[in-house]
Amino acid sequence: MDLSTHDVIGYGLFFAQIIKDPDIIGQITDAWKNFIESGQVWALLIGVFFGYTFANFTRF
Repeated sequence: MDLSTHDVIGYGLFFAQIIKDPDIIGQITDAWKNFIESGQVWALLIGVFFGYTFANFTRF
């Protein structure tokens, strides 16, 4: 893919406009709180446990 300098600047300006909230740490904090409060952390832990357990059954 051959991009000229004009294309790269144009794409850079396009993607730079997508960011509406520059508070990255606040977004990560909000996402983590939602992850905990919604119970997804339990689904992750249960999935890791069963995945590890079943992976050990298939090794033999």
